[in-house]
Amino acid sequence: MKILVTGAAGFVGYHLTQRLLAEGIEVVGMDNVNDYYDVQLKKDRLSLLDNEKFTFYKLDLANKEQVFEVFEKHSIHTVINLAAQAGVRYSLENPYAYIDSNITGFVNILEACRHHEIKHLIYASSSSVYGANTKMPFSVEDKVDYPVSLYAATKKSNELMAHTYSHLYGIPVTGLRFFTVYGPWGRPDMAYFSFTKNILEGKTIKVFNNGKMKRDFTYIDDIVEGIVRLTNHIPETETVSTLDEGYNSKAKYRVFNIGNNQPENLMDFIHILENHLGKKANIEFMPMQPGDVEATYADIKDLTDAVGFKPSTSLNDGLEKFVAWYKDYYKV
Repeated sequence: MKILVTGAAGFVGYHLTQRLLAEGIEVVGMDNVNDYYDVQLKKDRLSLLDNEKFTFYKLDLANKEQVFEVFEKHSIHTVINLAAQAGVRYSLENPYAYIDSNITGFVNILEACRHHEIKHLIYASSSSVYGANTKMPFSVEDKVDYPVSLYAATKKSNELMAHTYSHLYGIPVTGLRFFTVYGPWGRPDMAYFSFTKNILEGKTIKVFNNGKMKRDFTYIDDIVEGIVRLTNHIPETETVSTLDEGYNSKAKYRVFNIGNNQPENLMDFIHILENHLGKKANIEFMPMQPGDVEATYADIKDLTDAVGFKPSTSLNDGLEKFVAWYKDYYKV
């Protein structure tokens, strides 16, 4: 079985590719290695994927011709689409990047899957789709009609596009709503990463909504385990639980939450980080930022029932591993 991983130089894509290669699976990787954050970090991830079973293409998903060339060169069984323009706050500054990557890029992947008889498409959605929802925990049965950022709107669009292609062309599709993924080799734009950098450098960290935030922090190894388990769990037809009452979809399509199922207070998170860094944070409390939400909390029952997914890494252990990696990588 040959698997295509888009966003292979990214945080989740790197870890997933590393795991697949360790299991002897052939992987084709795509990534445009853009400068949204430190390009060297992406190159260093790729350098660790040096393996005879790994073939890498530096290209942009918005380039349909290049995407199709890769599909034509390789007999791909499963596509795992992790490439996207990430970040809620950046979407306020550069909206067009989200249309190019998350909309145009994704329709190119869907078209390529359609024309090359892909057996299973797994794609990354986000907990951001829950937007203005206040009911906790977030369930895949909840409506997601009120996004509060363009990033969230593009992820909701991906879900609609994927369902349409599954309905029209019979492509088996699984969507995953990620909840605040963290860990070694993570993204520098994420709060835990920038907090670590600023605390070690004695700089102030900005804590939004005056610290009254909760996040369902999910360790990277748990995320990867869930994805790997789903690769061979190919949907047959959509279950009623994912549909509004009165609708009947025959699409081979499922959406799952993938999170830790345990929201943590942001201030508790900061205290754990301080403990592992051995240094106190200088905190500047700020109001809520546009596009942000106060809390996230994943209901993962459907994923547990489907593939036995059960996250096993505590926040304390996960942050300890991240801090150890950070100090080693940046020679702190």
